[in-house]
Amino acid sequence: MAIARSPSKLTLPQTNPGVTTVVDYLIGKFPQIGAQVWRQRAIEGKLHWHDGTLITPASAYRPKQRVYYYREVEQEPVVPFSETVLFADADILLAYKPAFLPVTPGGRYVNECLQNRLRLKTGVENLQAIHRIDRATSGLVLFSLNPETCHLYHQLFASRQVHKTYQAIVKIDGDCDKPIEGQTWEVTNRLVPGDPRFLMQVCDGEANSHSRVRCIERLGERALFELTPITGKTHQLRVHMQALGWPILHDRYYPQLQPKSADNYAQPLQLLAQQLSFIDPVTSASRVFHCGYRLNLASEQFEMV
Repeated sequence: MAIARSPSKLTLPQTNPGVTTVVDYLIGKFPQIGAQVWRQRAIEGKLHWHDGTLITPASAYRPKQRVYYYREVEQEPVVPFSETVLFADADILLAYKPAFLPVTPGGRYVNECLQNRLRLKTGVENLQAIHRIDRATSGLVLFSLNPETCHLYHQLFASRQVHKTYQAIVKIDGDCDKPIEGQTWEVTNRLVPGDPRFLMQVCDGEANSHSRVRCIERLGERALFELTPITGKTHQLRVHMQALGWPILHDRYYPQLQPKSADNYAQPLQLLAQQLSFIDPVTSASRVFHCGYRLNLASEQFEMV
């Protein structure tokens, strides 16, 4: 059994959904976990309020109060690739994340994630991810080291003041149009959760996503692209490349969800978060960070630059 080192938290809604106890609420909110599991966690002292007071099976529902719990999985996968710290000062840390490693805990991963690895490596328990990239995606992730300035960096991403550049290798089917080196596209559409909800789909309505796409190189039935997301919707670049007719190589979600299976470490998603640039809100310095890798179209490998 793998148990998270750090607690997860949630805030109980102002409007009671019709439950008597905190445990009843958790059972309803997380039905996939099982009622007896939540009751046992409460009995074993694995649930508590913000002040550290334990939540028992009989603890009453308290609107707007924070509940802390520790995620558990029977067997947690270990990702056999290493992260790299590229830069750190008093406020931020930049790291390269390998494919298959999540940024923060989720699903089958409670401790095996970039954030926990970096907390252990640096000894900074307050280290906090400022943004996310998909577990399947490789590349740059920005972290806060200083709780007093963390919100300033969050605001950079919320206000779209961070310029992000990705690389991707795509596969070109014989019936599709062939991209030309140097050709560019502006992709805008409306993305909403699909079925299952972790997949995104394009639907009619006002556009809420925007990406700039440029073909860098063609080689047979493969092409290398530079991708610039203007907005930051879930799976945006993956869906936009599919919409153009060129899904990203080794994508297990798009254009069709693949059956659940163990990760194939020999075939990482060919999507790399290569560069971040922004004006630092604390120092006012111009920051440009490169992950140190590029995608090689001929070998379909990540190579150092």
